[in-house]
Amino acid sequence: MGWFGVTGAAHHDDPSHLVVTVRRADDSGTAGAGFVLGPDTILTCAHVVNDALGRPMLEARPPRLEEIPVVVRGTSAEQYSARLLHWVAPRARNGGAVREGDNEWLGDLAVLRVDGPAGGLPAAPDRADMSTDQELSAWHGGGAGSTLARLTVASLHASLGYLDGEATGMAVGPGYSGGPLWCRREGAVVGLVVAHFMPPRDAATGLPLPHTPQHLIRRSWAIPWQRVRSELDAVGLHGVLPPRLPESEDPALLLLTEAVGDMLYSPSERSDCAKRLAQACGVGCGSDVVPPTPEDFALFLLSHPRALAAFSGILRRSSDPARADRVLAAGSLCDAPRMLTPQEYAGLLRLLRPMGRDVLARIPEAARAALPHVAASPGGESMDALLNRLEALPGDGRSTNGERRVPALLRVMEYVGALSPPAKRAELRMWADGVAQRLGIARPALSERRSDAQAWGRSVRDRSTRMRVLVQVTLAERGRHRLRIWCDEGAGPRQVSTDSLVSYSATDGAREVLRVLDSLTPPADDERPPLVEVLVDRASLNLPVDEWAAHEPGEIVPGVLGVEFPLVVHCPELLRRHGRFVSHWRSRWNRLDSGKTLVVSESMDPDSLYFKLVNQLDTVRVSVDVPPGSRDGIVQTCLAVGIPVVVWDRGRDGASHLVQHMAALATRELPDGVRDYRANAKASPPEFPGRPVLAWADADRTVPRLHLTEPQESS
Repeated sequence: MGWFGVTGAAHHDDPSHLVVTVRRADDSGTAGAGFVLGPDTILTCAHVVNDALGRPMLEARPPRLEEIPVVVRGTSAEQYSARLLHWVAPRARNGGAVREGDNEWLGDLAVLRVDGPAGGLPAAPDRADMSTDQELSAWHGGGAGSTLARLTVASLHASLGYLDGEATGMAVGPGYSGGPLWCRREGAVVGLVVAHFMPPRDAATGLPLPHTPQHLIRRSWAIPWQRVRSELDAVGLHGVLPPRLPESEDPALLLLTEAVGDMLYSPSERSDCAKRLAQACGVGCGSDVVPPTPEDFALFLLSHPRALAAFSGILRRSSDPARADRVLAAGSLCDAPRMLTPQEYAGLLRLLRPMGRDVLARIPEAARAALPHVAASPGGESMDALLNRLEALPGDGRSTNGERRVPALLRVMEYVGALSPPAKRAELRMWADGVAQRLGIARPALSERRSDAQAWGRSVRDRSTRMRVLVQVTLAERGRHRLRIWCDEGAGPRQVSTDSLVSYSATDGAREVLRVLDSLTPPADDERPPLVEVLVDRASLNLPVDEWAAHEPGEIVPGVLGVEFPLVVHCPELLRRHGRFVSHWRSRWNRLDSGKTLVVSESMDPDSLYFKLVNQLDTVRVSVDVPPGSRDGIVQTCLAVGIPVVVWDRGRDGASHLVQHMAALATRELPDGVRDYRANAKASPPEFPGRPVLAWADADRTVPRLHLTEPQESS
């Protein structure tokens, strides 16, 4: 990049400096290794992150807000804090969980965002594809040069490569996982170490067996770079890899070169501005006598991820602030520049990191409310990944007279502020005001979004989070079911049952669920009974769990689940079956209080219903009033295209009294309204003849991620 310096690439002389140490959070021991991937990211194995956080080694759930200490080597070794950005969980070849004793698996990658220096981490190494017979070097995560292990690629397969170590020198062992595999011939990293095969042990004693020449010696396996690339592409790589230098005919480069030449025509002015820009970005400067050429200047703006934003800030404070708009317009033709300056980004992190977990955990909810059509999926996504995605999104589309639109990230931060205590809300607003001023956003435009956020915050406070119990019900054998139960007091599901092998009759199942409900202590200021959310597959939507009763000899009351508690069903299988409709579901949920209700009162072909609903995002609720023969197909179509609320009568052939009765209730009142109806149906069947089912998919509350018979929690 010529005049503008970058952090030195020390690995050209000593490739052991490539190794990033991933330390354990509790005792600072070495969990494994990694290497620099981009200006503020490192790549390692997911199981190394699990070890660093004291979790089971092959845990599939991503960590949420935990910080991981890492040591990065450049001209010196520096320790920084890192958090998860992208997660590719370890998985068996069939897609299921990795079991104890498995020797090989897929996935197992983690991209961590590092709170490093403003100028970025040391330059990332080149990467190249792995090939058979390459001679490679690997190092322990501690980074000592003496831990060098020399390896050869013995064979290469679609998802992994087998490596054989030399008979002398160091052998790959614990602490090497996640480390880079350096190929001197290619001058590049060609993959990362995952695991090694240990000598066989006696099954009875666990001790190593006496050595024979037939034993496997010094064999490890690795993820080739070509596989790493495909795995990361699948989860989205925006902003992770360092940007490529633009071609000489790149439109953004041409426009920026012209703009710099016009604005900073004087060499002394260009030199002064370049020094200020280099300081803002934490990089070195070139000659004090010879300024950078306009092309050098423009190349730096498109290659350092935050240089363009920093440059626009310098121009905005100049005698002609309109020049900043010209630079921002030219930079928008390229995907590489990020929205925030290094100082703005660091300031945002300083505001968000100390926030309570109750607020941080609700940032995805705030994003969905602020951006109902484009908000990133919260399922399994870390806060850093969400911020990364939000920073890349455009404005909200509401502008007049050519005014700059309010960027998605600013709008979301206004909604986060609405969830925060007053002092933190004021700090976030001051931060947003500064960013908006640099971007040239009119104050009324930001004020309008701020007003929207305040109104949303009031509505959120008015409907406090309700306690709930989640029950996964799966068929065991005729008349009996297996249960998994979670409680959610507002901070997300926590599992309270672990034995998935016990099967229950309807009576025993009701007793088990009531036992959990009795153990809860509702808030003193909330008299509402907990919501019972039954998680079922598509074949069990009509399972009458609401009618399960805990009949005990000598009991005074029967303990009917759906009479004592608002009980709804939720079918994650259908909701997630077609990922393209997940955003529709969230958009509809955000309109729950104002959206429309569709009543299906005659048999309709599911395809016809699909065409009717697919673009009607203001339809939030469907009441199904058709005979059982076609009813199930209609219900499943509604759930699959993202209708969050569907109500039907599981027991009627003709026109349903239930559908007519529920039409008078607001959508948000339906769970309690259905409970009231069930109680009235038990007391007076002729007047309330229906058997109501309410499918309820709350986009603001997380559910466990269910993996066949071994569900694992995930938010």
